[in-house]
Amino acid sequence: MKTVTDLIQHFETNTELGIVDIDTTHREFLELVEKTTKSSGANFALEFSHLLTHTMDHFKKEEESMKQLGHGSLIEHISDHQRILGDMSRFNDKVQAGRTQMARAWLNDSLMQWFDTHVKTMDSAFAADLKSNSVESWVTETA
Repeated sequence: MKTVTDLIQHFETNTELGIVDIDTTHREFLELVEKTTKSSGANFALEFSHLLTHTMDHFKKEEESMKQLGHGSLIEHISDHQRILGDMSRFNDKVQAGRTQMARAWLNDSLMQWFDTHVKTMDSAFAADLKSNSVESWVTETA
């Protein structure tokens, strides 16, 4: 199972998609997960809330771009986003009430496994679609 540290340290070889906006957002996401997992007490609740807000903004921008492009897997992609946002929102409610143990486990295990799979399947297909359609506002090769 990949950890957030593994995903950050090996970003270029395992996670990078060659779309600057997507890669930047994914790096920010992983850095926020890492910062959240390393925080404690009231800081954990604050960082978890920041992570949720960042993730909501990330998904909204990505979904708007997929709609504009007419991306073929839009419905499945949005459904996957909604599932994770639902989980994250429920954990955030618990974290804000001072119950952090399950949220910490979810961040370290389930969320990282989901992210790794999501990037390699759904996001990589979206990136390929962006590249093949030369969407200039998104396609800026990093490699």
